Amino acid sequence: MSETEVARDLGAAKIGDGPTTDSKEDQQEDVVDPWNVHSSSDTGIDYDKLIVRFGSSKIDRELIDRMEAIIKQPVHHFIRRGLFFSHRDMHTILTAYENKTPFYLYTGRGPSSEAMHLGHLIPFIFTKWLQDVFDVPLVIQMTDDEKFLWKDLSVDETHRLAYENAKDIIACGFDEDKTFIFSDYDYIGSSTDFYKTMCRIQKCVTFNQVKGIFGFDESTSIGKIAFPAIQAAPSFSCAFPQIFGGRQIPCLIPCAIDQDPYFRMTRDVAPRLGLSKPALLHSKFFPALQGARSKMSASDPNSSVFLTDTPKQIKTKINKYAFSGGRDTLEEHRQLGGNCDVDVSFQYLTFFLEDDEKLEKIRQDYSSGELLTGHLKQELIGVLQKIVAEHQARRSQVTEEVVKRFMKPRKLKYNY
Repeated sequence: MSETEVARDLGAAKIGDGPTTDSKEDQQEDVVDPWNVHSSSDTGIDYDKLIVRFGSSKIDRELIDRMEAIIKQPVHHFIRRGLFFSHRDMHTILTAYENKTPFYLYTGRGPSSEAMHLGHLIPFIFTKWLQDVFDVPLVIQMTDDEKFLWKDLSVDETHRLAYENAKDIIACGFDEDKTFIFSDYDYIGSSTDFYKTMCRIQKCVTFNQVKGIFGFDESTSIGKIAFPAIQAAPSFSCAFPQIFGGRQIPCLIPCAIDQDPYFRMTRDVAPRLGLSKPALLHSKFFPALQGARSKMSASDPNSSVFLTDTPKQIKTKINKYAFSGGRDTLEEHRQLGGNCDVDVSFQYLTFFLEDDEKLEKIRQDYSSGELLTGHLKQELIGVLQKIVAEHQARRSQVTEEVVKRFMKPRKLKYNY
């Protein structure tokens, strides 16, 4: 396969870049890459089409049944409700677990703001569940270098933000004995093995390929061009000799689907390095308050609920900005019902209201017109105020010393 063919195969970041048999309408709709997410539809990204374009696999009933049989409990409601909807090689991970072959988790955060928002919590809530049910080690990469390269932020500021964001991540309840959080600035400079892994990846990927995958061009800085190898490196256990002692151990990466281009590149490189391809679990996007056409933005305080928001701020944001699926008049709403597919308050409840029966009752009542938009928003406000207040209480207990312990390179505890 030529470099151009590999680039085209690995890329496909824009859903419309498909075969010429697609309709003109299909070709101009959704854009999904690590820096841009946009849909022309009020219902948001067409995830079924995205699975086809990216070449991943849908999380189907067979996979869910197998997971539940192995972990001997129901899967997380993120999976039950299709919020984590796509995967790569999850069956391979489950087979390894059944055979008592070890694996580890890897996820990350790009620290671009002082406060994280609710959308940032999704992969960490799910990753904690995975760590708990499979009892496995976890590495969390803080890509402070990435945010320096892509944002108008200084090196020192992005480094500081990495440590601030680490406090929010730790507050999610990760097991300190099984979790290593690291700043790229700190760890790459101190770990010969991580840097060696990066270099091996870099040697396997050409400029032509990263152009096709990420849309880089001749004016792109060499820092951006080199960065994908940095995000790829934690996918391989050889980057963490202090944890795995040089053993080759497979990796499972829970992440939002916009990060998949990095790992398509990684999976293409892995066989050439004699290493295991990382497996992935992909989440849908947590929509902005203004609707599902785009994901939340840390730079727009009115696009999302932040983990630093007060109860009053949460109430104001939901009431003022949350896009409604209700009708224009009370009479019309009672007659036709609300549209849960576009209503942001209902979408948020699918993420954060754990009670399946209550969520279904809300869906039925809103769709029938019995439940009004104002009452739906009140339900969401109560749920979010509780979640944010509890998170703030846990975060207040995360001291600088606790952060240092999580970010110290060390042997992690696990049962193999």
